[in-house]
Amino acid sequence: MSSRIRIVVTMTLLWLGLSGLFGAQFIVLGVLSVWLVVWFAERMRVLEHRGQPIYFRFLHIFGYWGWLLREIVHSNIDVVRRVLKPGPMPIRPTLRRVEATPDTDLGCVIYANSITLTPGTTAINFTPDGDILVHALHEDSLIELEGGEMAAHIRSVEPHLARPEHRAGPSAAGER
Repeated sequence: MSSRIRIVVTMTLLWLGLSGLFGAQFIVLGVLSVWLVVWFAERMRVLEHRGQPIYFRFLHIFGYWGWLLREIVHSNIDVVRRVLKPGPMPIRPTLRRVEATPDTDLGCVIYANSITLTPGTTAINFTPDGDILVHALHEDSLIELEGGEMAAHIRSVEPHLARPEHRAGPSAAGER
């Protein structure tokens, strides 16, 4: 089955399932919408591109989500404590590069998103040599990140694939 037919069938079933409207006007609009999206996708050559396969260790991901949720709650409590403490606020905003040590590009993106999800830290950008520029409300958060616990949890979830050559991997860290 060609990719065009697959995407038409998938989008049509998704549209019908989500809209639940089966009037003639809605069906016509749905068909037009699906064909317009397929036409744009073909013109942009989106259907030719093979993206990152998403296959993680299924059972490990639940452990990671539980750990991440616990870290989000812990960080929330820390931020609230810092903001509500009487007197001068005990914050020292810091901007620092943190090494992105997960094994795959998708793992690095999940790492950056996890940094941003935890209150008090924000992943700003990936640097050209593969690090992540992180803004933190206090330096303590960056020390925890540099400790590598979050990266280790992500590495335990992601598949063991070789990192692409254009990225600086853990083995290249000593060469910088």
